[in-house]
Amino acid sequence: MKNEQMTPKELEDRLIDFAVRIGNVADALPETPLGQHIADQILRSGTSPAPNYSEGCAAESRRDFAHKLSISLKELRETKTWLRIIRKADLIPAKRLHAITDETDQLCAILSQSVHTAKEKVKGRGSG
Repeated sequence: MKNEQMTPKELEDRLIDFAVRIGNVADALPETPLGQHIADQILRSGTSPAPNYSEGCAAESRRDFAHKLSISLKELRETKTWLRIIRKADLIPAKRLHAITDETDQLCAILSQSVHTAKEKVKGRGSG
């Protein structure tokens, strides 16, 4: 993760790259009932943060921006849980999941801080 602050476009690009990587994880899951159920779920949660973040960047208010970022964060946290399930069920070797799990943690931390900052700005300036 960079030390300097990312631009909104850099974060959006990172979330898009994340979505593609999650697609690759879903494609690598076995074609068993459990594997396919998790593939469907992780595709939904793992591809959602990028478009929600993009919508947030075009929000009509700080409150709407904070809400869209909160949705992105919620979906990232869900994705993190699906990755843990994949690892626990030995559906993909843990070493192959290390980098994407690390990226999930980093994105959660970035968005968590962004949501906190956005909500503080809403409190400080009303709903606008």
